[in-house]
Amino acid sequence: MKTLTGYSDYGNDLNLTRQDAVNGSHRGDCENDVKTICKKRYVKKQIDKFNPIQLAKELKDCGAWDSDELQNHSQNVIKWVWMCCSDINDRL
Repeated sequence: MKTLTGYSDYGNDLNLTRQDAVNGSHRGDCENDVKTICKKRYVKKQIDKFNPIQLAKELKDCGAWDSDELQNHSQNVIKWVWMCCSDINDRL
């Protein structure tokens, strides 16, 4: 399976297939699509290794969320997968 990488600054690199990146980054609400992607075995193996503190730091550096919004690791994973999908999609 060929994957493309969403790169991070804090050890949260994420490899996704082209189709998953497209499915997780589109107009409108992507949350349900991203949740589906997160359940895929190859993605779940990767996100299970994310360090909650490093992931929150990663997202905080983006400047889109405040400290209170970054308290929920499950939501942070969804945010990060969505951002990686968008990054990969932008580079296609």
